[in-house]
Amino acid sequence: MKNSSDDRPNSPKIRYWNHVHINIPANAKWAQNGVTVAGGNGCGNATNQFKQPLGLFVDDDQTVVIAENGNHRIMRWKNGDTTNGQVVAGGKGEGKGLHQLNHPTAVLIDKETDSLIICDAGNGRIVRWSRRSGTTQGEILIDRIACCGLTMDEHRSLYVSDVVKHEVRRYQRGKNYTLVAGGNGKGDGLSQLNFPTHLFVDRDHSVYVSDRDNHRVMKWVEGAEEGIVVAGGQGEGNALTQLSAPEGIFVDTLGTLYVADQGNNRVMRWTQGAKQGTVIVGGNGSGAGPNQFDVLAGLSFDRHGNLYVADYNNHRVQQFSIE
Repeated sequence: MKNSSDDRPNSPKIRYWNHVHINIPANAKWAQNGVTVAGGNGCGNATNQFKQPLGLFVDDDQTVVIAENGNHRIMRWKNGDTTNGQVVAGGKGEGKGLHQLNHPTAVLIDKETDSLIICDAGNGRIVRWSRRSGTTQGEILIDRIACCGLTMDEHRSLYVSDVVKHEVRRYQRGKNYTLVAGGNGKGDGLSQLNFPTHLFVDRDHSVYVSDRDNHRVMKWVEGAEEGIVVAGGQGEGNALTQLSAPEGIFVDTLGTLYVADQGNNRVMRWTQGAKQGTVIVGGNGSGAGPNQFDVLAGLSFDRHGNLYVADYNNHRVQQFSIE
């Protein structure tokens, strides 16, 4: 793992709000064998195990926070400690109490309030849990939403995908929202989405959406009535022009898109305006090897450019070091 950017003078780190935005050189390569930095000890609910890790968030210090779908909890794994994680929200069984979660799908850290914001999907709500020690329950920020993906911009507005209404909403410090993508029924038109999952928002407030069941990633410029296809959109498949049920997404400062291509068990990179992507890791079939995945979910990078992937059915988080 590279812990210094001194080797890479052309890739300045840019810290802003709840993403670490980085310039990743166009010719960057990653180790093809991943290292397990969380889980990997079989399916279970011990603190060294996962059951279906889904969304993940990488903090400045390379601590990884994971929405663990199958165990109804949020886990924190500190950088350097690959033996045990810590339950930081939920973990009290599936339920709708404020001390419980139900199949959480996404999590982020809100620095301003030193809290976790969680998509508590099974309960149809967004909740906030303080990161202060002794916290035993959360508070509801937004309810009655079929949430799946979650992100935040520099104004601390929340962006949430709704998989039933096939839309993405922006909430500005309250329960009133603005529609920022979709909302025109389920479909594959440029104004439509079909099961939108993971989200990313850039500095211009353009929203990137994993349009899962359309096998594409869409970019909606702020105020636009239609999106732009930035990856896939050529039907489901494994060609370099195609995706299969994309999940986690990340966009660097150059506008290069990184996609967890779930059905193809690979991570792809799509440069701006490209008609096809390149495979950066995976693509070696479904399996539990260090160069394989068994259903990819969340995806992120740390400030050094190392890649993190939630490997859902292998019950682990894999890190691929930038070379």
